[in-house]
Amino acid sequence: MSALDGSVVNTILPVVRESFHSDVAAIEWVIAVYLLLVSGLLLTFGRLGDLYGHRRVYLSGFGIFILGSALCGLAASALALVAFRGVQALGAAMLLSNSPAILTKSFPGTQRGRALGLQATMTYLGLTVGPALGGWRAHTYTWRSVFYINVPVGALAFLLSLRFLPHDRPAEAREQFDLAGAVLFMAGLVSLLLGLNQGHAWGWTSLPILALLAGALVLLGAFVALELRTPAPMLDLSLFRGRVFSAAVGSAVLNYIALYSILFLLPFYLIQGRGLNSAQAGLVLTAQPLVMAICAPISGALSDRIGSRLLATFGMLFLAVGLFILSRSGPQTAWSSISLGLAVAGLGNGTFISPNSSALMGSAPRHRQGIAAGILATSRNVGMVLGIGLAGAILTTVLSHQTGENIFPAVQTGLLAASGVALLSSLVSALRGSEN
Repeated sequence: MSALDGSVVNTILPVVRESFHSDVAAIEWVIAVYLLLVSGLLLTFGRLGDLYGHRRVYLSGFGIFILGSALCGLAASALALVAFRGVQALGAAMLLSNSPAILTKSFPGTQRGRALGLQATMTYLGLTVGPALGGWRAHTYTWRSVFYINVPVGALAFLLSLRFLPHDRPAEAREQFDLAGAVLFMAGLVSLLLGLNQGHAWGWTSLPILALLAGALVLLGAFVALELRTPAPMLDLSLFRGRVFSAAVGSAVLNYIALYSILFLLPFYLIQGRGLNSAQAGLVLTAQPLVMAICAPISGALSDRIGSRLLATFGMLFLAVGLFILSRSGPQTAWSSISLGLAVAGLGNGTFISPNSSALMGSAPRHRQGIAAGILATSRNVGMVLGIGLAGAILTTVLSHQTGENIFPAVQTGLLAASGVALLSSLVSALRGSEN
């Protein structure tokens, strides 16, 4: 549900803008506020799950998400919609930061990869059907129906979770919540992500971007200093002393940089370069998440038997190959070649995600599963923003140094750079050591 909601709103944004007679800059905040708040709150709610029980925070997240969805459907203005998307983001952060911890605690280590693989499959299915479902509902009914669909689906999920999720008890020695650390982390991460997200639009050397990035550096530096001397830190930095944990986090960030470079650049190639409409481009792009959805549970089950390092390493190698194939795409490239590149990239990402997530969660102590899940989700969002920022910077830079509207060299350069990032992630996975 959370993945579908994230992808479906991108599709209906032009319809929402027309409905409210709003400009593009204002309506973009419907997406931006969701991304920024989710990213900034993941660690906070992961830590609260460790302190007060993951089931309790998870169920509360469903209630808030359902309420936010209903309010979004009722929004009377663009400003109200942005505010209600913030409510949705609050619930989504509670869900996303606690679901991996619940799964990890509910299954033995020999089944952890399979469980996380099935979760990844649900995510990719949501990403796959979201654009088509959103476009269809907005066209057949109204854009408001896209948000209303979360209400019955969320209510059913809430009841199933209430019935079947096991009660979990926090650690015997109740630690205090690190409020100062939570505020510093959220402020620093939001400043960083906003700067990276808007850098290619506002100008990387503009005063607002430089101020945001400098502020992020100061705030996150203060956060680290605080966590090192706090008896009960929000983020237990000792987790990063483990080689497997640190490498799994690093390779996850690099993976999402490469993945979201595809999601950012390929629409420019397909629509502006090859003349497809948005529906046709969306159909072409489904090749990647479909293959990912098939591969993720298989790879997760294999990782339970043979370990995660080999699968994660080769998964990123496949992703690098898929990106390299896509980087060769020109004005006359056969559609079969583009589909092959997307399928190989999907194979690589589907092979990587479940084993890497299993290694990360398995290397964290049981009483730090919420923080580990929050770090895993945060690495995804940071990688996503970095990928879009990197791809956007390359796209605008290459376009500014050429004459005419030839989009192909810019897209090719961005995809080739992303292939290099995937190779680096493969190297990090290979050198991390065994999780056993």
